[in-house]
Amino acid sequence: MTLFLHQREDALQWIRRGLFWTLLTLALMLAWPGSVFAAHSGIFESGRLNPRALLQAGGLIGYLTIALSVAMVAMMIEHLLSIRRETLLPQSLAVDLQKQLTAGQVGQAEQTCRQRPCLLSAIVLAGLQSLQFGYEAAEKAMEDTAQEYAARLARKVDYLSVIGAIAPMMGLTGTVWGMIQAFAQFAEQANPSPSDFAPSISEALVTTLFGLVVAIPAMSAHAWFRNRTDEFVAEAALLSERLMSTQRKRRRVESTPEIPKAKL
Repeated sequence: MTLFLHQREDALQWIRRGLFWTLLTLALMLAWPGSVFAAHSGIFESGRLNPRALLQAGGLIGYLTIALSVAMVAMMIEHLLSIRRETLLPQSLAVDLQKQLTAGQVGQAEQTCRQRPCLLSAIVLAGLQSLQFGYEAAEKAMEDTAQEYAARLARKVDYLSVIGAIAPMMGLTGTVWGMIQAFAQFAEQANPSPSDFAPSISEALVTTLFGLVVAIPAMSAHAWFRNRTDEFVAEAALLSERLMSTQRKRRRVESTPEIPKAKL
């Protein structure tokens, strides 16, 4: 439990750092005097940011990046609802299984696991189904199930990492394309001036901004959810082993031969 609290605090600290540097970068870009953004009257009007013009300046790449941000937020909400202790490790389920296994009601415990599917019930059910082959086989089945469930959760969380990797690349693609257009327009003019060149450059940099704004929270959330899944899987494995330990003790008692009484 202490390890989980430390990992959670570290993940939250990384998220806070990511948000801080994102906001700081945006503030510097918007407040820096004489920046290329200030030179664009479309994105900035009377010293204020025009969100509509900013979105339009991003073009198709900008809209695709915004779509990625919507998918990222949806995944975060889903992970917050599904990757939590109440969903993966219900306390009431652990109490019920403890009572049933202590009383030797293995069949009832299997039925309870099937009726309440979650991480804990999947591991315990695998152990109960393999218990007929020995306790070592049950331990191996629980270990394999825990690893399989952990891999399944990791694959689901890894989509955030994919978004975090794709978003800045999309932003860079939009920036490179915008720079190509800006230099082409610059070459066509007879006597170009920096004021004519700055608006095109500012529009080209918008897509990179969009990509970074999406990538930083996506990568931070990915690290946090991965820590949660690893901790919950480890805790579920320990809890299931503790629940199944009652069956090991029971089998030892049943397999102990009776000592014949000495004849007087």
